[in-house]
Amino acid sequence: MCSRPIPESSDLPPSLDDALGRLIDPAGPVETFVVLPEPESVTAARHFTLSRLAAWGVPSVGDDVGLVVSELVTNALRHSGGVPRPLTGPTPLRWSGRPGFADPLGSAPQPIQLRLLRRFPWLLCGIVDASPAAPRRKEPDYIAETGRGLHLVESFATRWGWRGLPTGKVVWALFHAP
Repeated sequence: MCSRPIPESSDLPPSLDDALGRLIDPAGPVETFVVLPEPESVTAARHFTLSRLAAWGVPSVGDDVGLVVSELVTNALRHSGGVPRPLTGPTPLRWSGRPGFADPLGSAPQPIQLRLLRRFPWLLCGIVDASPAAPRRKEPDYIAETGRGLHLVESFATRWGWRGLPTGKVVWALFHAP
């Protein structure tokens, strides 16, 4: 089965480019969920997303956003080849699998992050992982059990893409959430 890498996001409208910058900024105004390298994390990420949407008063987009988050988290767990380091700065992240453990050298594995940003009337979600590799869309195979995730993302999001980071990438999806 053939697959094609998706081009990196460029020439975005200034407002979307600014929002994407805020999404990936570790000090940005985002809601962050740590995705542990476990299959149950997909469900946990979806539940986190739905609870944030309800708190923001936009549960009506929950089905679409929940599906896209599930697909992007699954892809990150399956294809990232590792887990990301902190986006920037010397502050160590805490590894949820080892309560109370701080790694000042940043050598312990760091989990994938789901990041959500609400800017009326839009919702931007992003999955940060350690792989610098571009997402790859497979040609549809109607018999295969996998390989349709990015087609679903494209169908349910208003717009989506990815951007390289010094420590991996962010795959993002934009939703109209009035």
